[in-house]
Amino acid sequence: MAAKDNVSLLFKLYCLLVMTLVAAAYTVALRYTRTMTTEMYFSTTAVCVAEVIKLLLSLVILAKETGSPSRLITSLRENVLGSPVEMLKLSVPSLVYALQNNMAFVALSNLDAAIYQVTYQLKIPCTALCTVLMLNRSLSKLQWFSVFILCGGVTLVQYNPAEASLVQIEQNHWLGFGAVAVAVLCSGFAGVYFEKVLKSSDTSLWVRNIQMYISGIIVTLAGVFLTDGPSIMEKGFFYGYNYLVWFVVLLASVGGLYTSVVVKYTDNIMKGFSAAAAIVISTIASVLIFGLQITLTFTGGALLVCISIYIYGLPRKDTTRLEMKDTNSNLSEKLISV
Repeated sequence: MAAKDNVSLLFKLYCLLVMTLVAAAYTVALRYTRTMTTEMYFSTTAVCVAEVIKLLLSLVILAKETGSPSRLITSLRENVLGSPVEMLKLSVPSLVYALQNNMAFVALSNLDAAIYQVTYQLKIPCTALCTVLMLNRSLSKLQWFSVFILCGGVTLVQYNPAEASLVQIEQNHWLGFGAVAVAVLCSGFAGVYFEKVLKSSDTSLWVRNIQMYISGIIVTLAGVFLTDGPSIMEKGFFYGYNYLVWFVVLLASVGGLYTSVVVKYTDNIMKGFSAAAAIVISTIASVLIFGLQITLTFTGGALLVCISIYIYGLPRKDTTRLEMKDTNSNLSEKLISV
């Protein structure tokens, strides 16, 4: 029994480590590719390629879930080709997620990775607010208090933002903050909307993902040519791509899927610790790579955000309206983590 407990603990620690490293590495690597490279790639193409990889990975997982090629084909015929209404329904979050992912590139082109990581935690109260409005759930007084602390921490970070001495390109801090604001709004709405769709039927999570990613590819591909069409026709779809850009694309596609699978093995406190650890790692990396100059307001704000994340994840005694069925018990947290 003790051995089983040890294995369980080790696996939880493994999940925690992976979630933390993926979040930190994606932010820092994306920031590097947008500020420290000479040949700038088209961010819209990176978002589109990530959607394609997500679709392929979801197909592989669904194939394993169904057990045979014939069942896979039957499932796809019924749920994709034979369900235009469901496809249209899933086009809503795919459009919103596409906007969110593009805003991440805009934000990290104008904000340091550490500042972005702290500010992006506004996705927590945004998602919480959407669950209250769209799913008729309630938050405890302690959770509302943590939301207040988080907003105060982000305000401190943005009031006197730390500067990165090694980044020489022109940046617009307010444009970056506006992009983060749009991204967190998109994250909150799309995550809760997707949860509502999942609960409306017994359709597999991976089938829903496939429906969403097909729409996502169409949306992002349209965005590619509407935004960068002439330049892409001249320079090529993969202009400016190198191993680091591909690493960012891989993290964007694999990271979300992986986190959504393993997050069920961790509790809210561990997820909060993971988010706080990602902030610390991103800050250290920003100091070493980008020459980030830490200010007192940034330190205080980041500390408040980490504390608020911990408080928000504490178990509540009154779970009358927040309890969910066992099959969906951690769904909201999955969507926030992604």
